[in-house]
Amino acid sequence: QIPEDPTQRWLRELAALSQQLQQVHPNVLAKILKQRTVYQNEEIVVIDKPYGLPVHGGPSVKNCIADVLPILAKMLENMKADPLHLCHRLDKETTGVMVLARSKEAAEKIRLLFKTRQVEKIYWAIVLGDPDPVEGIVEIPIVEKEVQSHQSHYKMTLAPNYRLRPEDGKVVKIRKNRSAEGAVTRYRRLASASACSLLELQPVTGVKHQIRVHLAYGLGCPILGDHKYSHWSKLAPQKLPELTLRRLKLEQSKARHLPLHLHAHRLCLPLGQPLDFVCKPPLFFQKTLRKLELDIPKD
Repeated sequence: QIPEDPTQRWLRELAALSQQLQQVHPNVLAKILKQRTVYQNEEIVVIDKPYGLPVHGGPSVKNCIADVLPILAKMLENMKADPLHLCHRLDKETTGVMVLARSKEAAEKIRLLFKTRQVEKIYWAIVLGDPDPVEGIVEIPIVEKEVQSHQSHYKMTLAPNYRLRPEDGKVVKIRKNRSAEGAVTRYRRLASASACSLLELQPVTGVKHQIRVHLAYGLGCPILGDHKYSHWSKLAPQKLPELTLRRLKLEQSKARHLPLHLHAHRLCLPLGQPLDFVCKPPLFFQKTLRKLELDIPKD
């Protein structure tokens, strides 16, 4: 029996953890979320969302945050608490700051703040490569498309308003895609090493998978562990640079186990006075930063 490499062990543990969250009793899940509460007042509850836990239910989803909100509300207050309400969503694999409302009215007020772009959201992501330029704004509309490959599937993708004319390389405007949504993401590089970068991201709009699509297809820097958006035409594990594999002590054949490194780091909510919430990246994210020698900025 060859002793297992520690990297592969923690990747396995992480996959197991996300499966465990699917198998625990709803009361246990509510308790986990209660322990991850970072702030509460009479209007809101803010949690640090764990990795691998979906916000909404679906065909293969046994446990999700939405389902345990009534139990969590009772645990946080008393037996007569109203269920909590979702105000926004995070992808299943995304970790970090998530706001829940204690009443329908508060939820509607906060959803409106998100919709009218008054909520400042800051994400951190570890990406492959180095964005050029190192700081900027990606403003390209996004649309959902069916990908025809050996197994057809749907993906979000870019629907640019301009393209280069092949004959002379001139920029020409193209007909707008009716179903595309405008999407704007600000980004800046915080550190780079080991063929990867740590980026700070500020999505100005809130289109589904926006950050992942803008980074992968707009900047050519897919998020580490984003196996969905690292290729366009196929569903296949992400291909990692040699140096990255070496630093992570990982073989390419095991790259499919790498988790998505996208974290909702900070959120500023203008409710009366501005409320500012920060969640540290999860342990696996911090370990990856250390292995890749990416320095976390001191805020």
